[in-house]
Amino acid sequence: MRINSWIYLVSLLLLWSCDDEPIVTPPADDSLEDIAYDPQAVILDIGNPLFPILEIPDDNPLTVEGIDLGRHLFFDPILSIDSTTSCASCHLQQGSFTDNKAFSNGVGGIEGKRSSMSLLNVGFNNRGLFWDGRVMTLEEQALLPIEDPLELQHQWPDVIEDLINHEQYPEKFRKAFGITNKSEITKELAAKAIAQFERSLISSKESRFDRILMGLDVFSDEERLGFEMFTDFYQGNNPDIPDAQCFHCHDQPLFTNNDYENNGLDFIISVDDFIDQGLGGITGIQGDKGRFRVPTLRNIEFTAPYMHDGRFETLDEVIDHYVSGGFYSPTKSAFLDSINLDNTQKQALKAFLLTLSDQKFLENPDFSNPF
Repeated sequence: MRINSWIYLVSLLLLWSCDDEPIVTPPADDSLEDIAYDPQAVILDIGNPLFPILEIPDDNPLTVEGIDLGRHLFFDPILSIDSTTSCASCHLQQGSFTDNKAFSNGVGGIEGKRSSMSLLNVGFNNRGLFWDGRVMTLEEQALLPIEDPLELQHQWPDVIEDLINHEQYPEKFRKAFGITNKSEITKELAAKAIAQFERSLISSKESRFDRILMGLDVFSDEERLGFEMFTDFYQGNNPDIPDAQCFHCHDQPLFTNNDYENNGLDFIISVDDFIDQGLGGITGIQGDKGRFRVPTLRNIEFTAPYMHDGRFETLDEVIDHYVSGGFYSPTKSAFLDSINLDNTQKQALKAFLLTLSDQKFLENPDFSNPF
C-alpha cells in the first residue's frame, strides 16, 4: 500500500512537470558591488575671497555623488511619515531657503514653534545650528527633523527601510559612500549626504554689494550712507553720520557673527520669564536665556518675516524696532541703547541692506528640486 502511494505521488509529479513550469522568484540580491564606486571630489567656489575657510569634516568630504544624494533627500517627501513633506517644504530656494512663514508647518499643516532659518552659507555656521544652537554640526542637524513631532513625524528605521526598497536610492548611496549592500544604508549616511548638499549652498559673487567690493559697481549716495552707518566706517571722522550699531552682530563678509544675542523683543524682568528661552533653554545658563542665533543678512530681502518668531513682516519694522532700543530684559544687547536714526537715515540703511540681495543664488539650478 505504501509502495502504491509512492508510485501515485511520483506519477502526479511527472504529469505536473509536463505543464508550464511555475515562476519562481529568486531571492532578492541586495549586493551593490556591481555598481562602480568612483566618487568625484568637489572644491566649492567660494564667492567672496574674504569668506573664512569652509570647514569640512574629515569623515564627510564633499563629492559630486554625495551632494547629489543629499539634494535628492533634501527635496524628497519620502523622509516624512506620509510622503507629503520634505526638508525643502520649510526651506524654499526662492525664500533663500526659508519658507517665509512666521511659524513653519510640518506634516498635516501642524504649526511649529519658530520660523525656519535661511540655509544660505549655513556651512560657515561653526557655533551651533538652529535658533537655539542645540547641535554643532550639519550632520547632527539633519537627523532631527525626521523624528520631530512638529516636522516630518517619521521614524528613522522606517525611513531606512523605504530607502533600501527604493528603486534609485541604493545605487545613489553606493556611488556616494561605497556601501556594498543595501543593508548598509543608515541614517548617519543619509544625514551626511544632506549635510554635503547644505554645505554647497554658498552665495554667489553677484549681489550688488559683492560687485561693489570687486569694483564692478558703485553705491548710490543713499546706499553709501547706509553702508557707513551700518559699519560705523566714518565714526569719529564725520560726527554727522550716526552709528547704527549693526556690524557688531552682522559683520562682513557673512553678515552674521555666528553668535547668539538678545535683541530686546520682549519686556522681561526675570530671564526665567522668557516663553522661548532660546540658547538658555539648551545650556541652562541664566545669561543665555532670551538669546537667539544671529541670522545672516545676505538675501534679507527674501527671508521675511523676521526674527525667530516672525513677528516683523517688513525690514522697515525691523529697523524701527532697533531704533526704538527694544524692550528691557536682563540679557538684552547694550548696542540697542544707542541707535538714533531719522527717517532719511533709516531708509538709507534699508537701501544698503538691499544691496545684499543675491538673485543668482535664488536661481542656481544646482540648488533646485531635482525631481
